[in-house]
Amino acid sequence: MRFAPLIFLFLAACSGLNRSIEPPRLTPASQGREQSAMEQPGQYGQVDRRSVMDAASLWNSGRQSLLGDRRAVVRGDILTVTIEIDDKAEISNSSTRNRKGSDALSIPSLLGLPQRVSPLLPDGASMDAAISTTSSSSSSGDGSVRRKEKLTLRVAATIIDVLPNGILYIEGSQEVRVNFEIRELLVSGYIRPEDISRQNEITYDKIASARISYGGRGSISDAQQPRYGQRFLDKILPF
Repeated sequence: MRFAPLIFLFLAACSGLNRSIEPPRLTPASQGREQSAMEQPGQYGQVDRRSVMDAASLWNSGRQSLLGDRRAVVRGDILTVTIEIDDKAEISNSSTRNRKGSDALSIPSLLGLPQRVSPLLPDGASMDAAISTTSSSSSSGDGSVRRKEKLTLRVAATIIDVLPNGILYIEGSQEVRVNFEIRELLVSGYIRPEDISRQNEITYDKIASARISYGGRGSISDAQQPRYGQRFLDKILPF
């Protein structure tokens, strides 16, 4: 049993070696909730219902007509989410505090007691300055925050659910693999149908409770992470 820790470390190293040899696998599209929403789409409503006169006319009022509204409105429809984030924030704070104080107490005369007590005191002691205190304190602090973010992306999202009040819940994901690194983009949130443009697009600032994730996984991401031993020491060391 003395070699159990060494065997455990060897097996952990082997698992990491396997990931470095084989490229990371893409997540199958069938595992997401998008396919489930497409297999069970919702009903568009009264707009798609054709009357008897539409059957004998060159024009119809359906979504697939020349002038029909083809924006995503039902469960399973797809729309494009445009993400253009260009934020910049800069905050600077500075504070300084100083305080000085001094106190002195002497008893030159009090019913003749200082004159009687002074001869009894050790050499150098006197009642002329019985108490004298001086104090001073100072503190200063500086803090600053500087942040700049810029991100421009486009991703297709699927309507997962239509709430009773007409609000649409969307989810979208995108994975791109380049060599041994996968770039992942995830977006979800609630939107209003009237905020969808005629091009069937919506900007990220019109998504309520927006959840946007942009990252990656693969050999480059693994190289940027600290090793297991360093993570363990960071957790247990108090200094």
